[in-house]
Amino acid sequence: MSRRDKLFEPYRQVKYILKFDIYIMKNIIKIQLGQNGPLVSKLGLGCMRMSSVWGGSIPDERESIATIHGALDSGINFLNTGDFYGAGHNEMLIGKAIKERRDDAFISVKFGAIFHNGRPVGMDLRPIAIKNFINYSLTRLGIETIDLYQPCRIDNSVPVEEIIGTIADLIKEGKVRHIGVSEITADQLRKANSIHPISALEIGYSLADRQIENELLPTAKELGIAIVAFANTAEGLLTGEMKAPLAEKDYRNHFSRFQGENLINNLEKVEVLKQLASNKGCTPTQVAIAWVKEQGAHMMSLVSMSRRSRLPENIAAMDIVFTTEEMNTLNTTFTIGAIAGGTYLQR
Repeated sequence: MSRRDKLFEPYRQVKYILKFDIYIMKNIIKIQLGQNGPLVSKLGLGCMRMSSVWGGSIPDERESIATIHGALDSGINFLNTGDFYGAGHNEMLIGKAIKERRDDAFISVKFGAIFHNGRPVGMDLRPIAIKNFINYSLTRLGIETIDLYQPCRIDNSVPVEEIIGTIADLIKEGKVRHIGVSEITADQLRKANSIHPISALEIGYSLADRQIENELLPTAKELGIAIVAFANTAEGLLTGEMKAPLAEKDYRNHFSRFQGENLINNLEKVEVLKQLASNKGCTPTQVAIAWVKEQGAHMMSLVSMSRRSRLPENIAAMDIVFTTEEMNTLNTTFTIGAIAGGTYLQR
């Protein structure tokens, strides 16, 4: 049996769309957001790459919309965006994609980052700004209520009480359903949750980035807050496709993790991941995603995609299980601090 056949064997009995070469699943596992929140798919669709975030070209819009539709058809209902992705382009794109399918989609929106000419220049978390941001987002998305609304980061420029309190007021107005937070500390999470129940914490998490296991993850679990984990492949490190040195213009050259001896040493650890994936008949990317989803019933793997061709592989990752020996191999190879050098997740 070929590698492709092995990958798709679990899907032979489900609906097949000949035109798009996508196997459609309707049994994506669900997780609950917060203690009494809604059920959403354990695999989320990150829509950022469907827009020009860092000043690059805009991906093909028809392909992006087809990817969103394919995700919704498969049972992936969690769509993640930010009002600053492509200066609003991402929200408008999602608005087009869900125009006739609002009930199929759970929309998560981040706010607060200020961009100029495709580059971040600061944050604005003032209540007056939040009240402005929400109305633009609702208009671009073409909806009346955002399902999950969250500051993209809390930088202490504005008291947590004012930020969360403002979103709580938006819930009373019917413009927001649930409050989320992103990239914050354990202390900030406790404070935010004391002001209003927090449903979800969006945070970078992977085999290569496990520092949040020390305080942040235990705090979220204690408070009953779901984890929306992005960067499952650690900016491509865990895909098994990276080689040293990186291309001269690769943005990852700015981070010490991807420089010189650090990258060489880190890729040696990735060889263990590649061998384990080969033994299981899957890809390193699938193993990386599967490891994240195995970290608890409250854990979502948020995967960025802009092409529908990526859907089958990522959906199949949700069915991967590990033996005790395999999990021990991964956890010991990629123990906290095993990956040398920092990245933007350590800011």
